[in-house]
Amino acid sequence: MQRKLVWKIILIFAIVFCSIAYLYIKKIKFGLDLIGGMHLVLVPDTKDLSQDKAKDAAERALEVIRNRVDDFGVAEPVVHLEGQGENKRIVVQLPGLDDPKRAEKIIGQTALLEFKIVDDDGLNLALEKGPKPGWEILKDKDGNNYLVKKEPEMTGEYLTDAWVSRTDQVGLGMGLGISFSLDSIGGRKFAKITGENVNKKLAIILDGKVKSAPVIRTRIPDGMGIIEGNFTMEEASDLTIVLRAGTLPAPVNIVENKTVGASLGHDAVKRGLIAGFFGAIVVALFMAIYYKFSGFIAILCLAYNMAVILGVLSAFKATLTLPGIAGFILIIGMAIDANVLIFERIKEEIRAGKSIRGAIDSGFKRAFWTIFDSNLTTLIAAFILFHFGTGPVRGFAVVLSIGIFGSMFSALFLGRTVFDIISYRKEAISI
Repeated sequence: MQRKLVWKIILIFAIVFCSIAYLYIKKIKFGLDLIGGMHLVLVPDTKDLSQDKAKDAAERALEVIRNRVDDFGVAEPVVHLEGQGENKRIVVQLPGLDDPKRAEKIIGQTALLEFKIVDDDGLNLALEKGPKPGWEILKDKDGNNYLVKKEPEMTGEYLTDAWVSRTDQVGLGMGLGISFSLDSIGGRKFAKITGENVNKKLAIILDGKVKSAPVIRTRIPDGMGIIEGNFTMEEASDLTIVLRAGTLPAPVNIVENKTVGASLGHDAVKRGLIAGFFGAIVVALFMAIYYKFSGFIAILCLAYNMAVILGVLSAFKATLTLPGIAGFILIIGMAIDANVLIFERIKEEIRAGKSIRGAIDSGFKRAFWTIFDSNLTTLIAAFILFHFGTGPVRGFAVVLSIGIFGSMFSALFLGRTVFDIISYRKEAISI
């Protein structure tokens, strides 16, 4: 057997081995429409920001939201930016999510943490006649009023960590709170604030709501504090997530919110797989009956192409969506179409009186440009779909593009190699 043919066989086996190995090691990521989950599109509200801060608000918000999502513990989340300039949007996809309302609250919360000294003596007068300039009245979740300065003593920008802790709360017994630590600069500021306001209340405020207002008993020099509020475990956990991730540079508006149930996703997978399975079976039967032995070569090329597509999706961590499955089914037809063109060309060459080897060589050469042109036009269409499309449309374009390269390789390279091996040993092949 020719050395060139041996190297072709080695390359073919190496590609399919790598594809199957990637499938086993990395697995394929499935989209929300297949396994269920949540899809959010958020837009930062920058109307109150300066022009300089508004320019990169989306990028800064993206990092904060990504940190929150990572802490939330969702497997294989997708968080990325879409659009350009003022049309930038943050897309968040959380597959397999059980509690979408909770996720929406964590992702969309601004999480502006502020520390303000409380003026208990002036509260009654402020409630009666309104707060004096530079002051405001805030409430906690129980409706209690607190008179505080509009400008905070310090903010949560110095916070380095937050965690759930058990606290002995006055009148409530043991409960859950959120302990936090500050960096060195924040620790010095906190020590100064607490040292100058002993026996006064320090309101700890999150997004304009008073979470707790403990009395400062002594100066706190170590940059550590605790937010008391009789939280549930879920509330405390969620609050630590948003505090650790940091404050959003601007409030975010949710402009798109879609939730797909897991049962609906599984149903979509089932229907897609059934359609693909029966489509492949019908095509395989037709090829085997009509083209006999050559039909089995086409089936081999088709199976090889499917394995390569799945392997490439795994290797590049692409997400398979329901439109992607549609692209997968479309590729079955395109791959078989390429084989049909080749077989018909070979038949013509045999009828013209050429030997089997000469017919194979001439048939593949004559079919090449027809297959190349048709796949090139489809590839251009897939590129346009990917460039201008979003979400599901892009998923279809990705699978279609991978499938085009795979079908060309399997039909023109794998198919030719199999024909060469057989013709090397036989003088006649049923086509």
